[in-house]
Amino acid sequence: MPSYTAPTKDMQFVLHDLLKVSTSDIPGYDELDNSFTGAILEEAGKISSEVLTPLNIVGDTEGCRLENGVVYTPTGFKDAFEQMKEGGWTGLDCDPEYGGQGMPYLMGTAVGEMFSSANQAFTMYQGLTHGAYSAIHAHGTDEQKAKYLPNMVSCDWTGTMNLTEPHCGTDLGLMRTKAEPQGDGSYKITGQKIFISAGDHDMSDNVIHLVLAKIPGGPEGIKGVSLFIVPKFMVNDDGSLGERNGVSVGKIEEKMGIHGNSTCVMNYDEATGFLLGTEHKGMRAMFTMMNEARLGVAMQGLAQAEAAYQNALFYAKDRLQGRDVTGAKNPDGPADPLIVHPDIRRNLMDQKSFTEGARAFLFWGAMMIDKAHRSEDADADGLISLLTPVLKGFLTDKGYDSTVNAQQVYGGHGYIEEWGMSQFTRDARIAMIYEGANGVQALDLVGRKLGQDGGKHVMAFLEMVKTFCKENADVEGMADFVEPLKKASKELQAAGMFFMQNGMKNPNHALAGSYDFMHMMGHVCLGLMWGQMAKVSIEALANNPSDAAFYKTKLATGRYYMTRQLPATTMHLARIESGADPVMALDADQF
Repeated sequence: MPSYTAPTKDMQFVLHDLLKVSTSDIPGYDELDNSFTGAILEEAGKISSEVLTPLNIVGDTEGCRLENGVVYTPTGFKDAFEQMKEGGWTGLDCDPEYGGQGMPYLMGTAVGEMFSSANQAFTMYQGLTHGAYSAIHAHGTDEQKAKYLPNMVSCDWTGTMNLTEPHCGTDLGLMRTKAEPQGDGSYKITGQKIFISAGDHDMSDNVIHLVLAKIPGGPEGIKGVSLFIVPKFMVNDDGSLGERNGVSVGKIEEKMGIHGNSTCVMNYDEATGFLLGTEHKGMRAMFTMMNEARLGVAMQGLAQAEAAYQNALFYAKDRLQGRDVTGAKNPDGPADPLIVHPDIRRNLMDQKSFTEGARAFLFWGAMMIDKAHRSEDADADGLISLLTPVLKGFLTDKGYDSTVNAQQVYGGHGYIEEWGMSQFTRDARIAMIYEGANGVQALDLVGRKLGQDGGKHVMAFLEMVKTFCKENADVEGMADFVEPLKKASKELQAAGMFFMQNGMKNPNHALAGSYDFMHMMGHVCLGLMWGQMAKVSIEALANNPSDAAFYKTKLATGRYYMTRQLPATTMHLARIESGADPVMALDADQF
């Protein structure tokens, strides 16, 4: 059975060496000293390896089941959920006014990575609840917050987001779910939603659904969508649970992966709902959930890659196959371990350089969210808005690739279920699809985010890269990082210039290159992270630290990324500059 050990040392490196969280001026960060974050990460790591990891394969093999209208989660999930609740992990970064611990979003992200690496399907139950909590916290009335949030923070009640319908995925303007106004201010919700993660289960007393629906007579399309709170059980004025609402589970979806999460078809039959936010402004409120969820999904891409890499590394060191062409490394044994072979090293270095770079990128993004919210910093808000589709799209694409690479290290055993490696690949696959498929993320990046606020935020990002390269051009040991980053950044700018010069006369020239641009920008972001990690590693080594090997390994891993991964920007630029003609050359009936 696969194992998992939380990478707490690397997380501490990112938090303190790279991001220097405890000296940041973001409110609340002054409490994040090394011992405080270390204690949290160590405890979360222990729960991840001892409680959640053993249940990962249980959830995969048992799945969830629907019997007589009741959804049952896999064996052990309910007890584990109680442990999470008792430890306060479900409300780690939630508002103390409603029972949360008030820690920064960054700490919730770090802990969430561990939990998702250990058991992604399980962690989604509290993850979806956190998203629903955030939407109500941001857009709900004081009465709604008081009524729902304390029990959602504790996860005595869980939450969901209901967007997709059988005929309506990305194009939400086509939805048919109706919300009929009632005389008492409530609405009757009727319709069907599909693909609802954690839609129903036996681990909480109530489920608070956030449902998109259209009020009759409202504007056409997406402008007529509103968001509603629809509880599974009605909540009485004294906070107790009342009668069952008109919401039921039609079926549990049979999926490729994340079997331990109850992905449901939800039927609403004149269910009582309450408007969240303003009529016909449902997407504004829902995007509070979706933007948070997209960062959470980016984290899932990293998390599955990390767990898969750890197991592939162990196997490569343990499995004896062939001899090192330069001389036997295990002369007393029948063969050398797999890890002596250059192609296995290449595979493992692809994984290692991605996961460590992705962690830095993800934590930096989480820090920007804290800066935007806690410091009310508009520039940070604009920057994380720009980078959200990059985080979601790039980290899940490359995270999935990493799980495939890890599976490959095992050879035929990677294809056999008892070794557990296929679960990482199957679980990672959904992250490229849900919360906005990655093609949509690329379109959002190129079609909306690049031009947001007159292009202010992308220009700020490019200036950040340029400044880093300029400041470190003559720093000893940094040439291996600065020169490749400078080249990749110039190629990213050239791609943006191509869009500006050609996209206006034919938008397809931009749209056909959007996916490549998202990956270009992802590589530049990881290149920037590796440059910054190299800088602090060189500075640390100058002080002769006791763990010098850690920093030397960090530098070697970073050099690998800069020489073997970052040059992909050249390929992506060539594709972009070919324009839309090769992509659109065939008529539909020629396919």
